[in-house]
Amino acid sequence: MMGNKKRDFILSLILAAVITALLVYVDKEMHYSMLASVIQKASIYALLAVSLNLLNGFTGLFSLGQAGFMMLGAYTYAILTIPLEQHASVYQYFNGGIVNICLPAFVGVIAAGIVAVIFAWLVGKPCLKLKSDYLAIATLGFAEILRALIQWEVLGPVTNASNILKKFPKFDSILTPVIVCAFCIFLVVLLINSSYGRAFKAIREDEIAAEAMGINLAKTKMQAFLTSAFFAGVGGALLAMFQASVQARSFTSAMTYEILLIVVIGGIGSITGSIIGSFLYIASSEWWLRFLDDSQTYLGVNIPFMRGGFRMVVFSVVIMLIVLFYRQGIMGTREFSWQGIIDFFKKPFAKRKRKAVEDNG
Repeated sequence: MMGNKKRDFILSLILAAVITALLVYVDKEMHYSMLASVIQKASIYALLAVSLNLLNGFTGLFSLGQAGFMMLGAYTYAILTIPLEQHASVYQYFNGGIVNICLPAFVGVIAAGIVAVIFAWLVGKPCLKLKSDYLAIATLGFAEILRALIQWEVLGPVTNASNILKKFPKFDSILTPVIVCAFCIFLVVLLINSSYGRAFKAIREDEIAAEAMGINLAKTKMQAFLTSAFFAGVGGALLAMFQASVQARSFTSAMTYEILLIVVIGGIGSITGSIIGSFLYIASSEWWLRFLDDSQTYLGVNIPFMRGGFRMVVFSVVIMLIVLFYRQGIMGTREFSWQGIIDFFKKPFAKRKRKAVEDNG
């Protein structure tokens, strides 16, 4: 057992070193490439998918309000970190706005998560008494109401209403979002493997049995809801830094469905699945299939249906195939393990050895 732990530790160090070296190379040589863009956005989406999976997959609470918490995080970060000398140009329709503060980027990201937690508590008090589809509808309604409020002209001096917020600090390296998201996901993993995580899973499996075991359902559900909202808020702040602008109309319910789709593709109840699903989703939708949007000629034959939008048609078919053949997602409820990888590569040799024994026998 100790030998396996030592082996796993060494392999993990090697993998971390290789990934770090690749990221440093991409950051230095390909900073403005599509690869760098995919790595940054996929890292952020991985954190968002993990935050939603914590709620939907590990606690069994079907929430569709993730876009609302992301929007809160993005707006909080942007409002609190825009340099004071830029307020006049950003809030040009509201006489420079009324927020006279500029926080460091790191503090702004933390504040984004805290504001999301405050609103999550206000929403969670009445909504977490609901179950299943009713909870989903209530949280979806919260996100839509919040989007309308942020664009309200009365709140314009703070939120800039329906106008774009910009000129706040952005990433200076692709390592920044990767490191921040990796650290946040690590915290979620620690939480899931703690007594709190076991309580979340108990509620998911059977609320009545969990309550009989002494678990406070209302308190534990609220803990999961607030934790998910915090990391969604942090993810929203990181997404704002990536996009270099914030506007409420981009945080629609479709964004929540996008994150939910990643969770389903990766596996509901699998952190590893959410990470893998995020990178596959972003890379496929925004990079690998882009050539399908251009009219192509093969062997002198022009293929007319390959035009703008065809990429998403093919991408939708790919998603359908994944859902059909991987009913529980790519990872299901499993997590990454070195032993699983070793067993996977050993399997063909084990079959050959077993066949050879049967033939000789």
